[in-house]
Amino acid sequence: MTYSAERTSPTKQLRILLDAPGVHQGPACFDALSAKLVEKAGFDYCFTSGFSISAARLGLPDTGYISYGEMVDQGQQITQAVSIPVIGDGDNGYGNAMNVKRTVKGYIKAGFAGIILEDQVSPKACGHTRGRKVLSRDEAVMRIKAAIDAREESGADIVIVARTDSRQAVSLDESLWRSRAFADAGADVLFIDALASKEEMKAFCEISPLVPKMANMLEGGGKTPILTPFELAEVGYKLVVYPLSLIGVSIRAMQDSLAAIRGGRIPPPGSMPSFEEIKEIVGFIDYYEEEKRYATRTSQRGCSSGSSNIDSLQQRIRDDKEQSRDPQDSVVEVITPEVQQI
Repeated sequence: MTYSAERTSPTKQLRILLDAPGVHQGPACFDALSAKLVEKAGFDYCFTSGFSISAARLGLPDTGYISYGEMVDQGQQITQAVSIPVIGDGDNGYGNAMNVKRTVKGYIKAGFAGIILEDQVSPKACGHTRGRKVLSRDEAVMRIKAAIDAREESGADIVIVARTDSRQAVSLDESLWRSRAFADAGADVLFIDALASKEEMKAFCEISPLVPKMANMLEGGGKTPILTPFELAEVGYKLVVYPLSLIGVSIRAMQDSLAAIRGGRIPPPGSMPSFEEIKEIVGFIDYYEEEKRYATRTSQRGCSSGSSNIDSLQQRIRDDKEQSRDPQDSVVEVITPEVQQI
């Protein structure tokens, strides 16, 4: 179900989702194309995964390599490609509380409807991996307060998702304490990463019951049990994200295609969309339709009135080729200046 994408801002759309019944699924995107596919598949929102963006943009692990500027740049391309809300992975804010304020303001300018901020120290570690360490309680809470202040100073309404990694780094009790403190500080959504059982997930959803909860369904072997959307709704979650599906299947599909090409073949039928489907996905048809609004008599040269815009373009290309083969095109008139005798 789509919530008035044409009539409301992405941030407003996201807040409507948070008030709507049920749990809402958000696959992770990592570039403009993957975000467009999420929207075309009918999802109401998506989020940017630092893991996937670090892999796709840098070819490096999500261990603190990717910078604030790179995430903002990638995010801006993503938010401009879709009309659904996009929640940005803000990692640990890229520094202290002052850096968190800059990060929130930058994500607002980039068009994000929400931002996820975690309480890890720098350099951060990827979720569900070893080596995670968290800030002190006071500093973790202060960063969420800084994020709220940055939002107010910007006059924006970006959704603040407060994430704690203290379940794996410290204990379940510590993660529950921090989540309550984040809610008291003004966070809009709470997120505990790497909860180890359905019982732990229920305990999380029982704290600060008026604040929506986000679940992370790490595909392929995370610490949190994989539950269906129905089960997650029963537990008490409002949002659920899937961080690896798109980057994971993309990697496998590219590996399979490269193996086929290396073996002297092309990818088999059905393993990839047709050229026409690809053109439709990336927006060729929309481009051709909009192009008609700005067409001039010159730009329509060689087009029949009954032809489609694609046919018109193809006709113009054929005409150009014919003209390039015109014998007159290869004739060059050489003018020799008259030489006067002195």
